[in-house]
Amino acid sequence: MSTPSKPGIHPVVAEVTDRIVRRSAGTRTAYLARVDAAIGTGPARGKLACANLAHGFAAAEEPVKSGLKSGRKPNVAIVSSYNDMLSAHQPFRDVPEVLKKSIIRAGGLAQFAGGVPAMCDGITQGRAGMELSLFSRDLIAMSTAVALSHDMFDAAMMLGVCDKIVPGLLIGALSFGHLPTVFVPAGPMPSGLPNGEKARVRQLYAEGKVGREELLEAESASYHSAGTCTFYGTANSNQMLMEVMGLHLPDATFANPGTPLREALTRAAGERAVAITAAGGEPTPVGHLVDEKAIVNACVALLATGGSTNHTMHLVAIAAAAGISLTWDDLSDLSAAVPLLTRIYPNGSADINHFVAAGGTPFLVHTLLKHGYLHDDVRTVSGRGLWRHTHEARLDGAGVTWEEGPKRSLDTDVLRGAEDSFAPDGGLRMLSGRLGRAVVKTSAVKPEHRVVTAPAMVFDDQAEFLAAFAEGRLDGRDLVAVVRYQGPAANGMPELHKLMPALGVLQDRGQRVAIVTDGRMSGASGKVTAAIHVTPEAALGGPIARVRDGDLLTVDAETGVLEVALSDADLDRRETTGRAPHDVEWAGTGRELFSGFRAIVGTAETGASVIRPLPAPSEEAALAQHV
Repeated sequence: MSTPSKPGIHPVVAEVTDRIVRRSAGTRTAYLARVDAAIGTGPARGKLACANLAHGFAAAEEPVKSGLKSGRKPNVAIVSSYNDMLSAHQPFRDVPEVLKKSIIRAGGLAQFAGGVPAMCDGITQGRAGMELSLFSRDLIAMSTAVALSHDMFDAAMMLGVCDKIVPGLLIGALSFGHLPTVFVPAGPMPSGLPNGEKARVRQLYAEGKVGREELLEAESASYHSAGTCTFYGTANSNQMLMEVMGLHLPDATFANPGTPLREALTRAAGERAVAITAAGGEPTPVGHLVDEKAIVNACVALLATGGSTNHTMHLVAIAAAAGISLTWDDLSDLSAAVPLLTRIYPNGSADINHFVAAGGTPFLVHTLLKHGYLHDDVRTVSGRGLWRHTHEARLDGAGVTWEEGPKRSLDTDVLRGAEDSFAPDGGLRMLSGRLGRAVVKTSAVKPEHRVVTAPAMVFDDQAEFLAAFAEGRLDGRDLVAVVRYQGPAANGMPELHKLMPALGVLQDRGQRVAIVTDGRMSGASGKVTAAIHVTPEAALGGPIARVRDGDLLTVDAETGVLEVALSDADLDRRETTGRAPHDVEWAGTGRELFSGFRAIVGTAETGASVIRPLPAPSEEAALAQHV
């Protein structure tokens, strides 16, 4: 369990951290007891029957086979999300072999333990496949657990980048919290067509002013090579959070794939995986590393960079996997105190490579630590303390070294210090009212568009909204689009990013517009006020299911209000309208295989997970377990 926050930490960060510690005492103590018991037991391979152990290295080449026979060297599991269709994951193709060699040179052994699925939300936007996207996170966590379940390992390395993949890998790794675990990024693709120009062409296409050929040319110039997409969506938010949580090597996050520096950082990651095993002398179990302070650090980094709204669910689920209770109120309170320090698309025109050139993660961590927004007294895979992540990675021959990072931004249009922020808050707000609770990302929304009171137009499917837009039924009126039955229990909570260009067109015409939905808008949430992740969702009888066309709604991102101009009695007596798809309708594109997930998934506010955290034991039982 974390110790109380040190003096010098920002008072709000300290208060939120301390209340998380108190709230999580029972579940965190029980989790650590399980981790420590597994550490004491050690990997099972030394106790396996000969037939079992022989199966474990039957296909291995030397020196792995003889090393596993002797049992004297630490064995590192490699789990990868590689596939060659997705640009962000294609660079992982040859990484396992690179890691194996570096691990052997460092005195360890390595086996490719398993792969996990990796789907691309960019491909499935607006398609049926998107309805599997959020569920894939928990499937990835389960796949990670299966890969590690052979219990042959002393440490693990996780290769992943994008939206649900990294949270899933981490949740799975935390179920093996006794294993030291290093995350290995792949890096973003080089800059292509500027993101602002891409957005302009998308909006022109939505207005019918350019055709599909021009749109495809712009999209292809933007997404043009191997590597992560360069805008600051969930994928790059993932990478930022893994570094600030101490699960990446310092400054490893945004080196481009295929460069000598990227390759040197990958080799160095393999060496560190050996060093942080018990045999390596610096044992750093991931279950100890991901503590309450590390979770708060991740929240702060998300807010300071205007990161993906998806992490209002992912961080809650990750924390729960480590026995930690994180709430939306914690995020909201932190957001009110943490300044916004970056302008990266969609919160600005720059891309992630421009952020790196301006000072990148080393300067960001430096200024947040300097002003007390991050906890330094945490464990990391590179050693104790987050100050190491203020250093920049540099090539040293074929290897990598770390030098003192910048102490000022090199481009204050993209990155600023905490004393000169773009905004005094993190740009993420929690809304509440009689329609429920919701998340709104304000960092990309101009102040004049953050408060909208207008009649509702209700849609039970995103295709209905797009059809109404195409037919001109949304023209010339102020409106709050209510797009419901898009929550986890309804249809898997797809992203509704396809709606943003159309909403942007209406707003640019001078109409007052907002959207209220129990679905997601992702890290690409744009310039229109969007109250998303509405809880309780329509499929579970939430008030959003009782909204009708013409009801006057208020979405106030300044004061945190989500309201309908009806009396409590009028709202309560209404029948729900619309419905979620039945299982027989929710079929095709593999969706029928996930019907069971819809039946048991938790709410957005609790992480939208099908994985149930173990309940907290009684205080006496927890203490007895820990002893």
